[in-house]
Amino acid sequence: MLLVYTSKITPRLKFVFKQICSRILKIPVSFTNVIEVFIAHDSLKMSYGQQPLGSEFFVKCNGLLFEQGLSDLEINVQVWEDTKCFFSCGEKSQIPFDIFSASFYLLSRYEEYLPHVKDNYGRFTKEESLAYKHQFLHQPVIDIWAYKFKEALKSSFPNYEFESRKFCLNPVIDVPVAYYFKNKGLLRTVGETFSDLISFRFKFIYDRFSVLFGFKKDPYDNFKWIINRQKVSKTKFNVFFLIGDFNTYDKNNNINKKQFVSLIKSVADYCNVGIKASYMALDSMAILKSEKRLMDGVVNTVTNSARSSFSKVNLPTTYRNYIDLEINSDYTMGYADTIGFRAGTCTPFLFYDLDYEIQTPLKIYPYQIMDFALLKHVSFLDKKETLLKAISEVQKVNGSFTFVFHNYSFSPIPRWVDFKSLFNIILDTSNDI
Repeated sequence: MLLVYTSKITPRLKFVFKQICSRILKIPVSFTNVIEVFIAHDSLKMSYGQQPLGSEFFVKCNGLLFEQGLSDLEINVQVWEDTKCFFSCGEKSQIPFDIFSASFYLLSRYEEYLPHVKDNYGRFTKEESLAYKHQFLHQPVIDIWAYKFKEALKSSFPNYEFESRKFCLNPVIDVPVAYYFKNKGLLRTVGETFSDLISFRFKFIYDRFSVLFGFKKDPYDNFKWIINRQKVSKTKFNVFFLIGDFNTYDKNNNINKKQFVSLIKSVADYCNVGIKASYMALDSMAILKSEKRLMDGVVNTVTNSARSSFSKVNLPTTYRNYIDLEINSDYTMGYADTIGFRAGTCTPFLFYDLDYEIQTPLKIYPYQIMDFALLKHVSFLDKKETLLKAISEVQKVNGSFTFVFHNYSFSPIPRWVDFKSLFNIILDTSNDI
């Protein structure tokens, strides 16, 4: 067990130390502000503060973990070996920067509480992030820092046996629209056919009626393939269905359709099924509560995981609403159009509410890549190379690779033709362990 001496034990300090030590490095950690207790401890120990007590393992703090609320922070990003760091500290510190305050800044999404320019959907963009501005978005810097911290501890405590963690996968399949042509209802089918007609999209009309009359398979209906892949995979898939009302942003099938309900039930027999919160639900607790109640009824159990439409997170409102509805897992934290580590980590972490200064029970599973980010690459080889590079960054720190594909990613539509193979490539990385 690692004992940490500090003059003041705060919720921020306990949150970030437990994330780095317990969840990433698998080192149990406890805290004390009593010098005699610290001196008597005969195993791993360190002090964290402005000055060391003596010659012990010491990391100098910059003060962020002892503050409350938000403040105007001066951040100077510097190169540290093969990565970047910030909140540098003096020579007496065993680590040249305050790894814990820097990690807290990224994990708490401190920058998303500060004034920033949002995109058309009201989302925090990568261009506003510290990681993008200083070119370390592509690295799980918190995990890299943690491993360097571990190496420093090994040097000071050579007899301590450190536990290791294993690389793992977190596949996420998003279902914003279950069927392209089927199960839309008469009015939507007539309206879409008329729209195709006046736009001279005659192939769409042909395909629509070929599907409706059973001559062709709906291009978005790839659920048998997903279930078959799940049957032979040791990694559990997380599938999120959008069941909100039809509106400008959300255009899924009606949850009152028996075929759609039957589909969700059949997928739930094999995969973890969660709710994809509609765009409107992100601003309305009543709508979100209604959608969760509907999903609970369909799968006949309590839905405890969620993803937000368009990967939109309104901090802290979105996560507070999830917590109030006893949703304990979120898979929204990431950038839809960019490969990278939005929260600076590839390790799931608990949401820390900066307004209330508390660690919450909501676990955030940050994703590193969404299928749309790979569409920027034309050739299959470029897509594969980019994908493997992202996986490699996570494998270096034995982290959790979380990726988001859509049900239509596995369709025969030309732009998605490579994605079944890419999905299989990812699953094969876990078999190689």
